[in-house]
Amino acid sequence: MHKTLSPYLQVFISRTMAVMLLLGFASGLPLALTSGTLQAWMAVSGVNVKTIGLFALMGIPYTLKFLWSPLMDRFTPPVFGRRRGWMLLTQAGLMLCIAAMASGDPANSPLALAAVALCTAFFSASQDIVVDAYRTDILKEEERGAGVAVFVTGYRIGMLVSGAMAMILSVQIGWHAVYLLMALVMGIGMLAALMAAEPHNGIHPPKTLGAAVTGPLKDFFSRPRAGIFLLLIVLYKLGDAYAGTMTTAFLIRGPGFTAAEVGVVNKGLGMAAVILGAMFGGSLMVRMGLYRALMTFGILQGISILSFVPLAYMEKSWGMMVFAVGLENLCGGMGTAAFVALLMALCNLDFSATQYALLSSLAALARVFITPTSGYIVAMAGWGEFFLFAAVTAAPGLFLLQHLRVDVTALGHRKPAGETGS
Repeated sequence: MHKTLSPYLQVFISRTMAVMLLLGFASGLPLALTSGTLQAWMAVSGVNVKTIGLFALMGIPYTLKFLWSPLMDRFTPPVFGRRRGWMLLTQAGLMLCIAAMASGDPANSPLALAAVALCTAFFSASQDIVVDAYRTDILKEEERGAGVAVFVTGYRIGMLVSGAMAMILSVQIGWHAVYLLMALVMGIGMLAALMAAEPHNGIHPPKTLGAAVTGPLKDFFSRPRAGIFLLLIVLYKLGDAYAGTMTTAFLIRGPGFTAAEVGVVNKGLGMAAVILGAMFGGSLMVRMGLYRALMTFGILQGISILSFVPLAYMEKSWGMMVFAVGLENLCGGMGTAAFVALLMALCNLDFSATQYALLSSLAALARVFITPTSGYIVAMAGWGEFFLFAAVTAAPGLFLLQHLRVDVTALGHRKPAGETGS
């Protein structure tokens, strides 16, 4: 460590953090290649909108990844260990599938391209399983916030490279060359896996596939207040998710900004603010601890949503839009750092692949099913009232967090591997 640095910054200076950055990049890179970038390629190639819409099904593996995550807890590849071995296998699969997509023809063979894209999404979701598990296994309590922040930074950069940068390059070198280039860039993930240290920490993988499937559930529900923790996972980011669902539509239909103006501020500034918030929040967690960080950042998330309320009642204002978007994404990034640290703290390292996949899927599925009501609230009450409501929806999660104060504080002192064994 660099002793001259502030304790808030020292935690970022390590080989582990470099690995987190590169693994974040490798996790973020494939996402756009089977979603936004692929849709752009199809649109340019003249594919009809109905077919383009069906390609949203490429996201299915990300929501169902918990189904095969027990395999990654139970089995260990013959080389490089349980976590690094699976990382290298999934990354090799990604490189091959993305390269295969490069030879696709959206206009004449959309089904063939869809099959390869689905395989790409499967390997991408599988990489996410093992990378999330590795991050959970390897990061110490005091490193979790910083590790999440660095990972989120890499993830966003990866999305930027495979999204905006890939679309810009397509004009210069063509779509086929772009996908081949992205396949080569995935090599960064393999480099990270080779750099990484295989976690040990007294971890005991499940000895049977049955134990890998049932063990994570038995372990989690054997803990005090397990059900309340699940409810906290659903509710903690709900206000942030509500606001985020309608922000773009609000900025265009409310104050009347153009799509280009919203793209520059909401996407450009928003991405920078999320990264800054995650980094700032991660550094603060070194001293604050998990509970204080969750509570402080959760309160800030709710307050930041209120910054959109004045914008709903005033004339078009660039300054106010920049302030609202920047503040909401900054606080959202801080909340994300603490929330992901909570998910990691809840995992028994014997089953971290399965438990993290289940907990993160629960958080995502809850938002998918609850936030669609946002449009009805806007239609009934108006934009200003909607953002007031979104801020209020942050409160139940904070009340639950206060109720679990002792339990959340104690999470940081749990043994590195689960107490139940396998």
